[in-house]
Amino acid sequence: MRKLNLSLFVLFILFSYSCGKNKQEGELIGVQDRPKWGGINPFGMVYVPSGTLVIGQSDQDNFNTNIQKAKSISISGFYMDDTEITNNEYRQFVEYVKAELAHRTLGHFIESEDGTGEEEIDWEQEIDWEDETLKELNFQGADAFKGKTEVDTRKLIYEWEWKDWQKAANVKDIKRSSIIKKEKIGVYPDTLCWIRDFAYSYNEPLTRNYYSHPAFDDYPVVGVNWKQARAFCFWRTQLWDKAKGEDEPNSEEFRLPTEHEWEWAARGGKELAPFPWGGYYLRNAKGCLLANFKPGRGNYPEDGGQYTVKADAYFPNEYGLYNMSGNVSEWTETSFHDNAYSFIHDMNPDIKYDAKDEDPNSFKRKVIRGGSWKDIGYYLQTGTRNWEFQDTTKSYIGFRSVLTFLGRSANDFNN
Repeated sequence: MRKLNLSLFVLFILFSYSCGKNKQEGELIGVQDRPKWGGINPFGMVYVPSGTLVIGQSDQDNFNTNIQKAKSISISGFYMDDTEITNNEYRQFVEYVKAELAHRTLGHFIESEDGTGEEEIDWEQEIDWEDETLKELNFQGADAFKGKTEVDTRKLIYEWEWKDWQKAANVKDIKRSSIIKKEKIGVYPDTLCWIRDFAYSYNEPLTRNYYSHPAFDDYPVVGVNWKQARAFCFWRTQLWDKAKGEDEPNSEEFRLPTEHEWEWAARGGKELAPFPWGGYYLRNAKGCLLANFKPGRGNYPEDGGQYTVKADAYFPNEYGLYNMSGNVSEWTETSFHDNAYSFIHDMNPDIKYDAKDEDPNSFKRKVIRGGSWKDIGYYLQTGTRNWEFQDTTKSYIGFRSVLTFLGRSANDFNN
């Protein structure tokens, strides 16, 4: 009985002490009403852990080895789309912009809930696509083909925003408004790139069907320039944030990968292998090609695809990423400089530059990686760098998104 009484007394003392600690009686215990954060697991994305790699072209490329000196860098963990963004995924973005334009044209507005008195779109109202008011959105008169009702894709304009963090960090006492950049951009893919990219070549069927026909829904979207890809990432972040509860904290923003995030992910944890599958060759032991590219002197269909193939074709690398080599080259966030490896930092290296329309073309170069269906095997190496102008659209360039992981590691359940 004495032992029982003693135990009850000890429990009472501990309970009283803990209750006192919950009250902020001079103790440093932090703010207690913070929202909980358990991490996220975005659909269609895979986790790429933090790590260290040596960047630079392989020793077999003597010329570029002298320009791109080998350098050891470290990359923070992130999520990456397991495939390139497909036509149907990008179509969700285009359909959103189309619906937004229709709502505005029909005057579907309600007062904002933030108490500012401003109006916002009422997404609950249904769109009557037969409404006479919406006819102005379609091709009219001589622009109409065979009398079909078709939306004038030039009117599908999206306004997006981004922050110039470099300017904010380097200008003292800067006004916040000066770092918020707003841009408007047409979102419909440039389907004519299939004709423009190849002189004296019959690719009109792809211009007519590649983006719009359901046969190509799961193929990577092309004909999208660098800014369109970034606008898509901004829209995707907005879509994600609206789906969360009001009390749930924001995640990081969807964005294009930096050049070396892309390279680290493409390697799949294999340091010395030049290709994502871990080998030194483009064929396996049976002689089968391992990616979609231009074999030999132009035997395009030998690998199973005359042009692009489905975004999840072939085997993924060790991280679960498909087509990091071949199929379509991919935009990255990074500005291209030949000698970048000589001055970039060794922690999450990246070079950003907001090229203006009036800037020289050399300022508008953005890094693309991975090689494509029309490239030779050299461009499929994970260390090979290439570039394209940010305002151009190509039938062989697509993209995928990344999302920075917040914490030490997705495998660390105590972070």
